[in-house]
Amino acid sequence: MKMKILITGSSGLVGKAMQSVFIGRYYTLLTPSSMECNLLDYQQTLSYFQSKKPDFVIHLAACVGGLYKNMNSKVEMFEKNMKINMNVLECAYQTNVKKVISCLSTCIFPDKTTYPISEEMLHNGPPHFSNDAYAYAKRMLEVQSNIYNEQYGTNFVCVIPTNIYGPFDNFSLEDGHVIPSLIHKCYLAKKEKKEFVVRGTGKPLRQFIYSQDLANLILWTLEHYKEKKSIILSVSEEDEISIKDVAFEIANNFDYTDFLKFDDSFSDGQFKKTADNSKLLSLLPNYKFVSIKNGLKETIQWFQENYENCRK
Repeated sequence: MKMKILITGSSGLVGKAMQSVFIGRYYTLLTPSSMECNLLDYQQTLSYFQSKKPDFVIHLAACVGGLYKNMNSKVEMFEKNMKINMNVLECAYQTNVKKVISCLSTCIFPDKTTYPISEEMLHNGPPHFSNDAYAYAKRMLEVQSNIYNEQYGTNFVCVIPTNIYGPFDNFSLEDGHVIPSLIHKCYLAKKEKKEFVVRGTGKPLRQFIYSQDLANLILWTLEHYKEKKSIILSVSEEDEISIKDVAFEIANNFDYTDFLKFDDSFSDGQFKKTADNSKLLSLLPNYKFVSIKNGLKETIQWFQENYENCRK
């Protein structure tokens, strides 16, 4: 009998990539919509877990957004994520799920810190003010996972990816993350023959991971990672890239570099949040990541082919 894997947030960026890596593997996937299982509702979530009896859970569902959504909707970002995470872990425990992998984010790391940041430095200080509500909710997901493991012997593991991008992302101009928002903005700028204006100076540095890479690494975490401690899933520090260079590469894909402009009247957010992936590389030294150039090319191609129906 096939083992059942519940993927929360299965319709999102990482959820879609996760579904693709399970093709041909010996699992049955459970990919409920929010209509089938509203994770904000404990009773509905428990009923779903009790009826479907998943063996494993890959917990990706979250209330997410870019810099400006994080700054302007802090109560929503905190309360919704706290409710979702508490419901999922409690229901997983109540129904004897064998392993839960929960997805965090490097934005939860301390604002004032030394770099690169390792897994042990997660709680060493407050996160950046621009996304503190979301960050604290995600930090509590790690705390909750650890105390369940300590008290009940569960196998709840947290993975910490850096900035994710790829097909099936939310390309909203206001609420999307930086790469999908810039792709959509450049697309419209060229279509309307206007300047491609990027908010901020373009100086901040980020480590971007292609969604397919993250999905592959989460599958590895499910099948081969034996620890219960959190692990950073990220490209290396030398692959860090500025928002300016990302914007230029996006404009280059649209053949629109002459119209690229930066508006420094807008906030840059956190300058850098470099993550240390040495733990991952010690366990999986030969993994080859998709380059930012190839990842952007594939993402832009998918966006153009699916413009009418994609999230935006």
